[in-house]
Amino acid sequence: MKRSLPVFVLASLCAVSTALATTYVRVEKDGSKTYSDRPLPGGQPIDLQPAQSYSAPPQPSTGSRIGYAQEEVDNFTYGSCTVTPANDSTFNNPESVPISVATSPPLRPNDTVILKVDGQNAGPPGTMNFTMTPVNRGTHTVSVTITSRTGRQVCSASASFHVMRPSVNSPVNRPRPTPH
Repeated sequence: MKRSLPVFVLASLCAVSTALATTYVRVEKDGSKTYSDRPLPGGQPIDLQPAQSYSAPPQPSTGSRIGYAQEEVDNFTYGSCTVTPANDSTFNNPESVPISVATSPPLRPNDTVILKVDGQNAGPPGTMNFTMTPVNRGTHTVSVTITSRTGRQVCSASASFHVMRPSVNSPVNRPRPTPH
């Protein structure tokens, strides 16, 4: 029994390496089997099935589904992107004005957001929320530009808001004369 296992393994390896060769088997008196690629006295030829093999699928070419998925990524645009405060909003004597950006669908991880207030960057790239303080009277412009990782603009929006600060010299604020 101990001798037949190594012989069987060796015979199997030979059978695999020479797939078209005939294999012979002989049953010994003790019931063990002896395999050979040469005829054995008292042996019979047997048919061995070829070993199961695996072939990797072919690599996709540049025009395949992977290329198509890349094209979908490159043609992506946001359904909407908005800035707040809303366009033509008016604030009276604010201490600060919160500014934020919203996108639909949500912002993708590799996209870059540039938020500007009055033409100046409001924080580093990626800033989605900013608090403007101090807030001077007048009209202010907020804009956002979102670019993909390839540098293509995928969304932009802008809005203007107004800040009112009544003056002390306003006719409404003048003190009324006291009657004598």
